[in-house]
Amino acid sequence: MSVIGIDLGGTKLAIAIFDSSGSIQHKNINPLEKRKGKEVGELINSSIHTCLGFAVKNNISIDSIGICIPGISYSRTGTVWAPNISGWENYPLLKEIKSVVNDSIKVRIDSDRACYIIGEVWKGSAQNCKDAIFLAVGTGIGAGILVDGKILRGSNDIAGAIGWLALDKPFYQKYISCGCFEYHASGDGLAKVAREFLKNDNDYNGTLEDKKDTLLTAKDIFDAYDKNDKIAVKVITEAIEFWGMAVANLVSLFNPEKIIFGGGVFGPGIRFLGPVKDEAQKWAQPIAVKQVSLEASKLGGDAGLYGAGYLALMNQDNKDQI
Repeated sequence: MSVIGIDLGGTKLAIAIFDSSGSIQHKNINPLEKRKGKEVGELINSSIHTCLGFAVKNNISIDSIGICIPGISYSRTGTVWAPNISGWENYPLLKEIKSVVNDSIKVRIDSDRACYIIGEVWKGSAQNCKDAIFLAVGTGIGAGILVDGKILRGSNDIAGAIGWLALDKPFYQKYISCGCFEYHASGDGLAKVAREFLKNDNDYNGTLEDKKDTLLTAKDIFDAYDKNDKIAVKVITEAIEFWGMAVANLVSLFNPEKIIFGGGVFGPGIRFLGPVKDEAQKWAQPIAVKQVSLEASKLGGDAGLYGAGYLALMNQDNKDQI
């Protein structure tokens, strides 16, 4: 028996059929383009329909679907909140999907951060771990937290929203929408901080000069860092401090075996794991921080897809959920 895993991101939808061993039997990726609200739900349903059609033609039995969404999945109501998808403030995703699939097919939805660590437990860097954390640093920041072999979801499914970690003072109004940590050290945050530095440096004449406004991206900053640009070096140095403090807090709170770094920033930021660990050692519980391993994701951009696949497998026959 096989399952379908779906990874919904801010810009694309990935869908795959997995067998029980984790091998992908079929995979397809569709851009979201400018879809919003119900249009995104319709894309998910049409992708499921196409995938089920492939399964029938190839004599593959599907009995479960797992879905990774970029936000919060409310398990009690089946609704989801996805800040990067317009119209998904309280979207009835579970109801919509169940309206178009056979009653014999089980459906389970979870947050992207939970799916990232689930994927890594199944086929990635957290295999054989009981206590591990996936630190996703991309447009935003989130953490998938595995404690004693179970995903920590919190009383209302919001655990792991660590973009809101308070790592600096005083509080500024600019932190309201995304949180202090995310403002300073996410992909979008690197660009925000760089623009602030550029605005306040009247003597600057470096490689970021032509990108003072909205064109500036995290990639531009990493490229400029490689050219020893002083603003880029300043931005990355500050980000390393924030990443290190966040790691220290996670280590001191959860005593994980591993913290796995993924998302678009790690990527190019993987080379800074050594300095991040050095920074964390200044702040963290001293025994626990020496024991933890900081590692790159083995699944990269497919972590959420594999997590959704494993979510579906665990949902077969009402097996215990991770």
